[in-house]
Amino acid sequence: MPGIIILAAGSSGRLGSPKQNLIYKGQTLLQRAIKTAVASACGPVIVVLGANENVIRQSIEGSKATIVYNADWQEGMASSIRVGITALKKKHPESDAVILMLCDQPFVDTSLLNQFVQKRSAKGIIACAYNDTIGPPVLFDAFYFDDLLLLKGQEGAKKLLMKHQHDIVTIPFPLGSVDIDTVEDFERL
Repeated sequence: MPGIIILAAGSSGRLGSPKQNLIYKGQTLLQRAIKTAVASACGPVIVVLGANENVIRQSIEGSKATIVYNADWQEGMASSIRVGITALKKKHPESDAVILMLCDQPFVDTSLLNQFVQKRSAKGIIACAYNDTIGPPVLFDAFYFDDLLLLKGQEGAKKLLMKHQHDIVTIPFPLGSVDIDTVEDFERL
C-alpha cells in the first residue's frame, strides 16, 4: 500500500506568510491536505515541515499524520523529499510505493488519491496530467526510492518523471494546475 508524503516545508516567500496556514473552507490548506490523505485508501501519511515549523505544527498536532522536520528546508524541495522517504522507509518499511503530494493544491481529494491505488500496474510511476504537463500528486513505486533519495537542491521529482517517461501512467486532473503561491492565487481561489 502506498504511503503519502505531504511536502509542506517551504517558506512561502512569494506569499509573504505561511501558505500552509491559509484558511480555505474552514480549514488550513495543510489541515485539508492531511484530512484528504488520511481519508484515502492509501497507507501512512507523513508531513514534512521546515520553514515556520513552530507556527504550522500547532495547527496539525493531533492529526493522524506523522510530522517530521526538515532542518535543510532552505536547500529546496529535494531535501524534503529525502526527509520524507527516509521517514517512510524507517517507520513504515512495508510501504511499497509513495505518493508525493503538495499542501497547496486545494482540489486534491480522496477520489483522486484512490485512483492512484486503482491504477497501479507494471508501470512504476503514476502522475497527474494538467495544462499539457505532468506533475503532483505523483506515485512512485518503491523501486524509485533510491532515486528520490539522490535528488538535490531545488529539483523536485520532475527530474525523475523526465528520466523515466516510458514508465509513467497518467491520471487526468485539470484542477491540478491550481496551486497557491501568491496573494493573487489565494484571492482567485
